[in-house]
Amino acid sequence: MIKRITHTIDATNKSAGRLATQIALLLRGKNKAEYLPHLDAGGAVCVINADKLKFTGKKYEQKEYHSYSGYPGGLKTKKIASLTPAQIITKAVRDMLPPTKHRVNLLKRLTIN
Repeated sequence: MIKRITHTIDATNKSAGRLATQIALLLRGKNKAEYLPHLDAGGAVCVINADKLKFTGKKYEQKEYHSYSGYPGGLKTKKIASLTPAQIITKAVRDMLPPTKHRVNLLKRLTIN
């Protein structure tokens, strides 16, 4: 039986990338001694104060996310300033999780307030 623990993380004055790595580790269950890569044994994570994230340098104004559809002219670009803090954290955590069938279920256990 897998015991799921809810972890609460305060995002005040934490950088987005370091926060995302901590969240991804807890969602996968890598902090447990009985971790197995093929099992979904992680806990739930609740992030509070997401609007108080810290960005160093000019990242908040200059960083861009790109998505390409595969068609000519299909490159879409979004500035990080146009996204909400919840979208920034979710996108960073999603990219840090392995692209397996468990990723959808892992992200369902992430709540951002």
